[in-house]
Amino acid sequence: MNRLDGKTAVITGGGSGIGLAAARRFVGEGAFVFLFGRRPEALEAAVAELGAERAVAVPGSVTEAGDLDRLYAEVKARRGTLDVVVANAGTGEIVPLGEITPEHYDRTFDVNVKGLIFTVQKALPLMGEGGSIVLTGSTTGEMGTPAFSIYSASKAAVRNLARSWALDLKGSGIRVNVLSPGPTLTDLALDVVGKEAFEALGAGTPIGRLGDPAEVAAAAAFLASADASFMTGGEVFVDGGLAQV
Repeated sequence: MNRLDGKTAVITGGGSGIGLAAARRFVGEGAFVFLFGRRPEALEAAVAELGAERAVAVPGSVTEAGDLDRLYAEVKARRGTLDVVVANAGTGEIVPLGEITPEHYDRTFDVNVKGLIFTVQKALPLMGEGGSIVLTGSTTGEMGTPAFSIYSASKAAVRNLARSWALDLKGSGIRVNVLSPGPTLTDLALDVVGKEAFEALGAGTPIGRLGDPAEVAAAAAFLASADASFMTGGEVFVDGGLAQV
């Protein structure tokens, strides 16, 4: 399949996990990708895997306006325009009510909400008719999750940003949708939740296992492509049924 042939995409949090899996899928379907993230070594390893003719690494943080400006200056210089933004960078910590601190709140919302807002807003001058914005949400935005309230609230914010932005972008030809994974096997998720608890969460889904990042990436490619041309303001769950039943 070459649904993304000739398209240019930016993927934040692109050096590992779901972001890297999306990059693999996008390149496989013909896209040129800019991988943005805070770990230069991971980004360079990703580019070495994907091929320098199809991918570029741009180190930086979504919380730094100058880094985002540098990212989009690179996109403009190399490609001229931008077709797809996957605002995937995110962070989270297990912190129960009673132990939440201002620092924990700021870390989570700065990346998951503020960083996502400006990742999208700064991309818009390069985008036009047929553009697609994919925001990484989470099943936690729909469900109560113990000791994960700040992360969950940040992902609920992401869901509602997409609803309003779909209206803001009316007439532009740019679509915006949320892609919400369930328990997906990434290093970050294992670090945050712990292997035993995370595997138990996967076993508790109707499908009965953890998701693979490649399964989420397949849905990202769909939302990025013209196959999803009549979808905006929506949410696609890739969660093994966790938040559905």
